[in-house]
Amino acid sequence: MRSIRRTGRLRRSVLTAGLTAAAVVLSTLTAGPAQAADPIHDPILEMPNQSRLGLVLEEYASFPQSFPNPAPVDQRLMRTARINTIMELPDGSGRRAVPDLNGSLYLVKDGVPHVYLDVSATFAPQFFSGRGLGQGFGYVAFHPEFGSNGRFYTIHTEQASSTTEVPDYAQASSIFHGVITEWTAADPSADTFAGSRREVLRIGFAGQVHGVQEINFNPTAKRKDSDYGLLYLAVGDGGTGVRNTEPQNLGMVHGKLLRIDPRGTNSANGRYGVPSSNPFVGQVGALGEIYAVGFRDPHRFSWDKATGRMYLGHIGEHAIEAIYEVRAGDNFGWSEREGAFVFDKAASACNKLLPLPANDADYGYTYPVAAYDHNPAPGWNCTSDVGVAVAGGFVYRGKDVPALKGKYVFGDLVDGQIFYTEAKQMRRGEELAPLHKLALFDTAGNPVRMQDLSAPGAPGSPERVDLRFGTDAAGELYILAKANGKIWKVTGTRVFAGGDVGRTKLNKPSGLRDWTPVTPSKWQFHKDEVILAEAGVSRPGPRRPFEYAVVTDGPQWSSVQIEAQVRLDTPVEVSNRDVIIVFGWRSDTEYYYAHLSTDNTIYPHNGIFKVNNADRERIDHQWNGRSRGANPAVVDAEWHKVRVVHLPATGEIAVYVDGSKDPLMTAKDSTFGSGRVGFGSFDNVGRLRHMKITGTPA
Repeated sequence: MRSIRRTGRLRRSVLTAGLTAAAVVLSTLTAGPAQAADPIHDPILEMPNQSRLGLVLEEYASFPQSFPNPAPVDQRLMRTARINTIMELPDGSGRRAVPDLNGSLYLVKDGVPHVYLDVSATFAPQFFSGRGLGQGFGYVAFHPEFGSNGRFYTIHTEQASSTTEVPDYAQASSIFHGVITEWTAADPSADTFAGSRREVLRIGFAGQVHGVQEINFNPTAKRKDSDYGLLYLAVGDGGTGVRNTEPQNLGMVHGKLLRIDPRGTNSANGRYGVPSSNPFVGQVGALGEIYAVGFRDPHRFSWDKATGRMYLGHIGEHAIEAIYEVRAGDNFGWSEREGAFVFDKAASACNKLLPLPANDADYGYTYPVAAYDHNPAPGWNCTSDVGVAVAGGFVYRGKDVPALKGKYVFGDLVDGQIFYTEAKQMRRGEELAPLHKLALFDTAGNPVRMQDLSAPGAPGSPERVDLRFGTDAAGELYILAKANGKIWKVTGTRVFAGGDVGRTKLNKPSGLRDWTPVTPSKWQFHKDEVILAEAGVSRPGPRRPFEYAVVTDGPQWSSVQIEAQVRLDTPVEVSNRDVIIVFGWRSDTEYYYAHLSTDNTIYPHNGIFKVNNADRERIDHQWNGRSRGANPAVVDAEWHKVRVVHLPATGEIAVYVDGSKDPLMTAKDSTFGSGRVGFGSFDNVGRLRHMKITGTPA
């Protein structure tokens, strides 16, 4: 994986100790070399690599339909249940807590949820959840000694116009308040709440998005640790940080990660404490509650239980979805930086990213340890939402799924893709950790996607998963979808297309006696080389590869593995050069093919396709639906090993290049249960050698 930065310099990782009392606004870039540079349109060239590893998901719980209040205009808010996470109560009871943005705090025992506390009713009529994707009852955090003291904390939103309460901290013209409440259960073991509550902190926001996202305690802190019992609050910029410096202003809580002592009293409002170990305590003009600065939308954070390191998923503005390792005093740059790029706030209509200036080290920004970008469609209206947003996750330290150990598992909350990166590769100041996309299976072993699992019955935007993650006390991993209000537990792993293809073999078919080309005059055969020497031309009928040859020696194949070496003879300068591997061939208008290309930026290139008496249809899992597919398969004039596996019983298809243990492309389709194999291209020239077919005759 290349660095997120184009400059080639290492990323700086810490906020320098030389902050002075006058530095209330930490940094503001001025016009200079960076502002004159060309915009960066594709900041992260590589797509996440597909992993052969797949998660087995078992349905754990299902939640009832809930409704935002007031009724939303934005249909993205119409979900079955807007469940945000799952966590185990720290009391040894085995009960799990699940908050719903629309107001209910559920407890789940043995997979069965019931309402423990109705937050919306408690704060009615001020409570509201019908405007803005994060509004409502956002999160719950249980004190590590909940079992004895009964204390837990919530964040919910209220309309500023509906309350006489004055925020402790506010943006100008605030329209909603984020309210932190402490609850004390009279009986912590009870299945419904009864007890008292008190307000801890109230923050005013000028927008309807990017409020207080997560609140939580550090689960790795022990009783004698200075971090024990301190509450972290991820506070967004209120949606107003694009054109101002508030996330860099140490006199404001917006765009910050806060750390407070909910049982202390030395805060300005006297209802919580400011830990003396916080990095900005005692600095003139700075709020002591601040732990780290420079955030747009700090969505989710967690701690690695093995190392104590804190990781935070940060939703970007223009292009960058980032994972940060967070330490006290860090400055993540927003809105002077997005990821490791200059965020050009001076752009007249749409903001853009620019290279870092030569003196970037002077600012002391912290840059991501992992990231991916948006890759919008050509001609995208840059004032609209691309539909990409990171959902922060967890470093897996459970026991049930050993293949995940040490992997930070996270995803994209919109389309439901699930990724991992190795925690040991997420290193501050170094190259970005490589990202791997996980396959998914149901308990019967069938490959699935989160969009498939979450779509049935999903109101509003069925293609939007609204993915979240959670863990239990043992560190086991759970996956949530607001779309249909369900939670799945990760119970194991499988290898994609890892089944047995059979034992029948066909080695090195060669010559016209073994191959049948579409146009024989365009082909040459030399020993076991199969050479497409003249480019094909478009033929009548559906849009499909122009020229190919199928192996007519031997049987038709059901399950099959095709191994070969391929080479593109079209000059490297031609960006859309390609060869194809054909399989499941029934006729000239019924077959699959794997398209191996230098280009991965348009729909017809570098993917897995189906021709079924209609124009070719892309079926691989790597196409993002907008502008990118799998990383380019062939970019030079060398020979490359290719392996294609097709398992019709499950519909699994995997394409491997150059001996990689992980597939370049995957797909699931059950249209053709058997057929022949072949080789060809659209309108390029190339060759194949050393073909070996292993499988089960149809």
